[in-house]
Amino acid sequence: MTDSTKSSLEQKLASFDPNALGDSAGGIFGLPFTPEEAQVVVVPVPWEVTVSYRAGTAEGPAAIREASLQVDLYDPDLPDAWRMGLAMEEPDEQIAAQSLELRPTAEEYIGWLEDGEPEEAHAQFSDVPARIGVKGLALLEWLKAKTGALLDAGKGVVVLGGDHSTPLGYMHALAERHEEFGILQIDAHCDLRPAYEGFEYSHASIMYNALKLPQVKKLVQVGIRDYCQQEAEYIEQSNGRVALFADRFLQAEMLGGKSWKKECKKIIAQLPQKVYLSFDIDGLDPKLCPGTGTPVPGGLEFEQALYLLRMVVRSGRIIIGCDLNEVAPGDTEWNAIVGARLLYHMANWMGVSQGRLKARPTEK
Repeated sequence: MTDSTKSSLEQKLASFDPNALGDSAGGIFGLPFTPEEAQVVVVPVPWEVTVSYRAGTAEGPAAIREASLQVDLYDPDLPDAWRMGLAMEEPDEQIAAQSLELRPTAEEYIGWLEDGEPEEAHAQFSDVPARIGVKGLALLEWLKAKTGALLDAGKGVVVLGGDHSTPLGYMHALAERHEEFGILQIDAHCDLRPAYEGFEYSHASIMYNALKLPQVKKLVQVGIRDYCQQEAEYIEQSNGRVALFADRFLQAEMLGGKSWKKECKKIIAQLPQKVYLSFDIDGLDPKLCPGTGTPVPGGLEFEQALYLLRMVVRSGRIIIGCDLNEVAPGDTEWNAIVGARLLYHMANWMGVSQGRLKARPTEK
């Protein structure tokens, strides 16, 4: 950080009023910080090429940015959280344009598959997965370089999708900087399908692709309630590398009298010291995210998810990075309202785990 940047930051910390209305001319959450000044930077990735049911997630980052201006910044556990410095980069226009360009092609191809792959259109669609795969790899490399540069500059990084395929490049960047880590995935789906619908970098293949990284020692999946036999067999044959806490199991435990606190302890016990948090918003109950691409009945309540997040950090584990995906505005602002608040807590508690911010001690 240059001397002029430090001076600017000091002035902003001295003059900013966290009780005022969110300033639309400011940054995300109305905060005054630039990415250079902030300790934690949000990288938006407006990409949704391979979504297989409903589109709209590419609009998620912009919708969350707008909804964030209505979020009160006070948190009783983190009363001075805003002082850590949180900023969001501007979306890359080329990434957004490529997503818009490629999405209709992928949609037509998926329709062809659903129609039984009529032979008369085979020539038209046979090379679509490979063409889109090239662009998916380019996205991976772009995000790997971008997040890697931020990490090397000492920043905490949150990737904001887009569909759930988007954070793979960030995971690659972290894998180059950490010998090993685990992934805590909150999701309605396992996302362990190899090249789903022919797309290597599919939103439904993100964890299958992540597990190709030898640095990922453990994948802990929470809230899962929709998965196929192939994925179930993959988990069974993983020799414990994948730990599944399906929603059915969690609900049965709690309906039998066990507490959410006890279930969280079981989840956390499966995690190594370094943790990457990957949050697909459809891991929440769909009343909280009705516009998301593939909603499924069941899932976590908002405070359940935050309770787990806080427990992970208070366990002494370090969240080395995180992502939030699949927020689609839909027909209501509710999706972005929930997404913005979830993003704020994720960024702040990651900051706590990395020593950028102090939390009040829990009551005994």
